[in-house]
Amino acid sequence: MTLPAERIAELRKSLHDHNHRYYVLAEPVISDREYDALLEELAALEAAHPEFDDSDSPTRRVGGAPIDGFVTRPHAVPMISLANSYNIADVMAYDQRTRKLLGDQPFSYVVEPKIDGVAVSLRYENGQLVQALSRGDGREGDDLTQNIRTLHSVPLRLRTDTPPEVLEVRGEVYMTRTGFQKLNLERQNAGQNVFANPRNAAAGSLKLLDSRTVAQRPLDAIWYGVGETRGIGFDTHLDLLNTLKDLGFRTPGLTWTCQSAAELEHALLDLQNQKNDYPFEMDGAVIKVNERKYYDDLGSTAKSPRWAVAYKYEPEQAETRLLDITVQVGRTGVLTPVAELDPVLVSGSTVSRATLHNWEEMERKDIRIGDTVLIEKAGEIIPAVVRVLPEKRPPDARALPPPTECPACGGPVARREGEVAWRCDNPACPAKGLSRLKHFVSRRCMDIDNVGEELLKALLTEGLIREPADLYRLREQRDALLNLERMAEKSVDNLLTGIENSKDRDLWRLIHALGIPQVGERTAQSLEEHFDTLDALAQATEETLTAIPDIGPIVAKSIISFFALPENSEHIERLREAGLNLLRKEARTETSDGPLSGKTVVITGTLPTLSRDEAKDLLRKLGATVTGSVSSKTDILLAGEDAGSKLAKAQKLGIPVWDEAQLREEI
Repeated sequence: MTLPAERIAELRKSLHDHNHRYYVLAEPVISDREYDALLEELAALEAAHPEFDDSDSPTRRVGGAPIDGFVTRPHAVPMISLANSYNIADVMAYDQRTRKLLGDQPFSYVVEPKIDGVAVSLRYENGQLVQALSRGDGREGDDLTQNIRTLHSVPLRLRTDTPPEVLEVRGEVYMTRTGFQKLNLERQNAGQNVFANPRNAAAGSLKLLDSRTVAQRPLDAIWYGVGETRGIGFDTHLDLLNTLKDLGFRTPGLTWTCQSAAELEHALLDLQNQKNDYPFEMDGAVIKVNERKYYDDLGSTAKSPRWAVAYKYEPEQAETRLLDITVQVGRTGVLTPVAELDPVLVSGSTVSRATLHNWEEMERKDIRIGDTVLIEKAGEIIPAVVRVLPEKRPPDARALPPPTECPACGGPVARREGEVAWRCDNPACPAKGLSRLKHFVSRRCMDIDNVGEELLKALLTEGLIREPADLYRLREQRDALLNLERMAEKSVDNLLTGIENSKDRDLWRLIHALGIPQVGERTAQSLEEHFDTLDALAQATEETLTAIPDIGPIVAKSIISFFALPENSEHIERLREAGLNLLRKEARTETSDGPLSGKTVVITGTLPTLSRDEAKDLLRKLGATVTGSVSSKTDILLAGEDAGSKLAKAQKLGIPVWDEAQLREEI
């Protein structure tokens, strides 16, 4: 019989290994549900046996109680910043200075991406993480240990049986681009201030006093340097990166080794061409002398080392005219000003609209209709107005004051205490209704086929629907549907079939579709895993909710407030009466007797008709487990056009490779 102490140690080691595979290597070998089962077993054992408490346990990743404030601590080795260069001529001058200092001694450079994040130093003693500090003023920084411990890609213990006495690892904490977009959208819908860019969002997240909230933010990190070391050394920078990777850290990945100035210039251009392939916002490159034995000879200036320099890319911007400012009404009633622009090409795409977030932001930037503005894509994705060019402001330029009524329904608007957003308070506002309906039928919610925005507008205009529950009564309105523009017999049949099929969706989809503020797709999935029914979720307490990983007090209070509103309870009752599934189903990968039951499938490349998400959903419905990387445990590789290294690895391992046509034939 396995003793509790032995099982706890076994589970901790297993979970640390799975964390490393998932968050650092991107090579998971078990499903999310299997991982959660192990984590729940460990949490139960730790609760029953507090004598085996360990601050490095994987169960501590969700964060602890709020702290009173950050303590400032000194860096053992100062965290000095790099000098910047902004053009190739500066880089060539740096190369000439370096060669002059080193004389005839042979050396090389390493070029790596410059992450636009928050500089952090981790201190490990005998392999255990004991401290995490911000850069601060370079001599001392804020103790961020409790918040940094929530990052799954940060090892709490080094992955080695012979750890060094001291190892300080340095790098950047960043917010992923997709996570930044999602977080800003959630904050905007909740009437909160939005973050200006991913770096600002990462910095703000790390300075939160409640680490449980930090655990919910989409933060990650890249590690590329060291501070104080005892019992470990590195001959070259590449040796350092490889060692950090072996010890469990995520490193920059792709790097360039250069012997000459010409190779250096080529590497910088190559990296710039690939900058949109990274999950983080990258604002340039870092050039480092590879051979660390020369670092003392090269020395430092008062502010920066001479063995490294940063090369910063200029963000692509475009100048255009702000023709008008319109106001959008979101599903929660938040009014968002939107810049209507004279179309302009930015970062490879034409931009004609850009969110202005809220009226405080417009006032801060002094944005007026008729202004000439600079546009760039925040994170190379989201169009943003950087600033106004006041010297080009026409005499008739005018500011748009905060609204006095809803532009869609003419109803009253108000600003809640502690919020910057203005909201429409009319529960019957058609714009709010349209936004709620669009969200409800969307692919990552109830996934209702053949229902687009134009059809929803027509249904609202004709009075056939007012809320999502009304969609399930449209079968009684067949004649009225046939009278709609472009709705023939077949179109109506397809519409009604799509609506009927959506009744049996997984519970998490309905939770997401309800539009609970602060609850996105991943949070909805977590809630489904912990509540058997929607009714059980509706009755949950804050204590019950915050015990769930990734759910902090803000999200918990939002969920409780949502279900406390009578109109929301009434809406759920109408959905129940319409026959929607309000129960949690077992994971399809565990219960399906479909043709791919028990198979592990990896997807690569671009499929002819299926998006990546659609392919994943289809495979899961057929019983397959979908993972992100090819291994000996992979049963099938589903490959489309431009399949890369995964295809080569699958062929090397003798794994069957299917295309979309073969998948459809098999099912």
